[in-house]
Amino acid sequence: DPDLDEPQIEHLLQTAEAIRKDYPDEDWLHLTGLIHDLGKVLLHPSFGGLPQWAVVGDTHPLGCAFDESIVHHKYFEGNPDDRNPAYNTKCGIYSQGCGLDNVMITWGHDDYMYLVAKENKTTLPPAALFIIRYHSFYPLHRCGAYTHLMNEQDRENMKWLKIFNKYDLYSKSKVRVNVEEVKPYYMSLIEKYFPAKLRW
Repeated sequence: DPDLDEPQIEHLLQTAEAIRKDYPDEDWLHLTGLIHDLGKVLLHPSFGGLPQWAVVGDTHPLGCAFDESIVHHKYFEGNPDDRNPAYNTKCGIYSQGCGLDNVMITWGHDDYMYLVAKENKTTLPPAALFIIRYHSFYPLHRCGAYTHLMNEQDRENMKWLKIFNKYDLYSKSKVRVNVEEVKPYYMSLIEKYFPAKLRW
């Protein structure tokens, strides 16, 4: 994890354990905390060895105007989409309330792990998939941009994403989680919500 110079698994365990402490009855949210960043395996040579810029960082929609809340917004000035009338309006190619599932979002570890979970027919609830897919979509859940594209289901799921985000960002600590102690619990959740074999 870049904030603490700790292995990624440490961040995942700290996130999951902090959620587990505060939401003991939401086991799906514990597992979501554990797996939300696993899409970063795309950086590893065995999974394609993609460059860091293609895997991590904030995400945002394509096909509509670039909101000023997007990090490094000024660099969109050289992007042809910024001058394309089909793309540079508030809704662009989308309609208001179309739902985020119908919006093309920039690629990253979020979307990859979402697809791994979905294609492997996870039984995690829709809110978990929403969290995995959109946790790096900071213009939306931190700044309120692009809410006009959300539908009712997105608004319901957003409540959980906002809860989750506090743990993703603020559960980082130098105190390490005892992996052997918590491993049986998380293995039982993986068995509960995922098939025995996963296609990556």
